Amino acid sequence: MDGRRVTRRSLLLGAAALPALTALTALSALAACSSPTRTAPEELVLTTGPEGAVFREIGAALAAALADHLPGTRVLARPSSASVENLARLAGGEAQLGLASLDAVMTEPGRCPPGLGAVARLYDSFLHLVVPAGSPVRAWGDLAGRRVAMGLDRSGTAFTVRRLLPLTGVRFEELLLSQADAAGALAEGTIDAFLTLTGIPTPAISRLAERAPIRLVPLAGEAVALANAHPGPYVPATIPATTYPDVPPCPTVAVPNLLLARDDLPAPVVEVVTATVFTDAARIAGGHPEARRINVRTGIATGPVPLHAGAAAWFRSAKR
Repeated sequence: MDGRRVTRRSLLLGAAALPALTALTALSALAACSSPTRTAPEELVLTTGPEGAVFREIGAALAAALADHLPGTRVLARPSSASVENLARLAGGEAQLGLASLDAVMTEPGRCPPGLGAVARLYDSFLHLVVPAGSPVRAWGDLAGRRVAMGLDRSGTAFTVRRLLPLTGVRFEELLLSQADAAGALAEGTIDAFLTLTGIPTPAISRLAERAPIRLVPLAGEAVALANAHPGPYVPATIPATTYPDVPPCPTVAVPNLLLARDDLPAPVVEVVTATVFTDAARIAGGHPEARRINVRTGIATGPVPLHAGAAAWFRSAKR
């Protein structure tokens, strides 16, 4: 694999954290668009992620914040397998808002599914390969023939891993488990490793690290392979040393996450959603350091996914 072909300049999105608007500007933008409107639906469904995932926690926090700003609307955070299922729910009208990793959104190069617009880029997910501290697995190739959990069937993790496997020629026994179930299985010794594409720190891994010593396996070469084969959403990155107790830093691949909305969700409602994302960012991020990078400058960088009309209107007002 030729690492020289990949540079951050050549990738679609950078990962640098940039400053947000001042609180005063953002709050005034929220006040301008959050008054009750006849276009607000009676129910607003946000499709999130599985147990133990950052998508699920971030989604629940966002839904709670939206309920405050849309008092006439019942806002529901609905758990899911994550990105791929969320996209299917949005396409089928089962949800109006959803979280998805950019690689799952870009099923065709430079294109996104019809009928959807971006509210904002939120934060990045990192591909984790988790093993017990004493495991003989030291590299991706060591997974050959082992029992490996790789997310639920319609998750972003499974989508990304299924892209990676043919690039490396490695074959293992694929088990479809949520982060929480995979962490439990690793602790019990019924699997050898698990993969998860998630924000940091991810709750299931944090809880596992408190129960037993674990290790993250480096995926630097695999990051380059993905970025070269599928230009755009993949960025070589490092999970910092401070992410999990007693776990050193680990090179891997990162993927931006987007909040998406159906095109038929009225623009005034999406303006409120967009404003809430940024004015309530600290509340939504909770204990997730990566999610604390949510800010207006990076939030507008949704790549080939066009902004929803309501989101575009909010970003225009935020510039004034």
